Amino acid sequence: MTSGTPSAETLVTARRWAGDGPTPWTGVLADYWTLTKPEVNFLIVITTLAGFYLASPPAHLRFMLLFNTLVGTLLVASGTGTLNQYFERDFDAQMRRTARRPLPAGRIIPSHALWFGILLSVAGGLYLGILVNSLASLLALLTLTTYLLFYTPLKRKTPLCTLVGAFPGAMPPLIGWAGACGRLSPEAWFLYAIVFFWQFPHFMAIAWMYREDYARAGYLTLPRGKSQEGFMAWQTLVFSLALIPVSIAPAFLQRAGFVYLTGTLVLSSGFFYYAARLAFSRSNALARRLLLASIVYLPLTFGLMIFGKAWL
Repeated sequence: MTSGTPSAETLVTARRWAGDGPTPWTGVLADYWTLTKPEVNFLIVITTLAGFYLASPPAHLRFMLLFNTLVGTLLVASGTGTLNQYFERDFDAQMRRTARRPLPAGRIIPSHALWFGILLSVAGGLYLGILVNSLASLLALLTLTTYLLFYTPLKRKTPLCTLVGAFPGAMPPLIGWAGACGRLSPEAWFLYAIVFFWQFPHFMAIAWMYREDYARAGYLTLPRGKSQEGFMAWQTLVFSLALIPVSIAPAFLQRAGFVYLTGTLVLSSGFFYYAARLAFSRSNALARRLLLASIVYLPLTFGLMIFGKAWL
């Protein structure tokens, strides 16, 4: 580099001070917060909490252990989100919906984001291993590695990336369950299945809304050509339908009661209604409605599960 060429750090600093935006340190903190994907972490915390609570013996909820499980899981999830944005920064720059993220917009130096993500991930894994248990730590780190090493690169190779990504994506309730009792019982896998099936209509709504954006960046979230309509339709329809019996199963395993059974029937049926509308009509407006329904469905379902167990 010649002496007259500004460094990446200089360019980022200059962009920070330009314009009438937030003060530099406020903006920096906001950008690092954005790297962790807080909107995704909210759902992760809810499902981890549900797993922990449902695995805990009645009237014997250990609040400090719950706190440590949530903190450790959140650290690993934040590290995963940060590293994902680091690896995909050049592709994010080609998409309208992600071009303003901190890395593609040049507000954070890539090497800083890389070390930030590594620090969060390692700290979260150690935190879980020391203050919770080894199984919770192992599941969290397995989620991170499969998400980054398999799902992330497959998004540019095959539409089956959604299937691959659903395996680590459904892990949070298992981490919560393991955090509470140090093992995984058969009931824990029903929670896993709920999140696993939920991801398909949720992500198909996003993939349909931003299909041109994804194609521009070289992502194969949907097949190329006319087959993408059928691919989106069957993934949306089949998995949202399968979600109905899977969602009500905990009510018959004495992990949730009548309140949960009634509530989840309404929620899963409503979710299927919006999924079916998108599958057959295939418009961006319907995709947005399904996306909103998915965001409402998951925390309410797990919230009802927690509420239902409390009244058993």
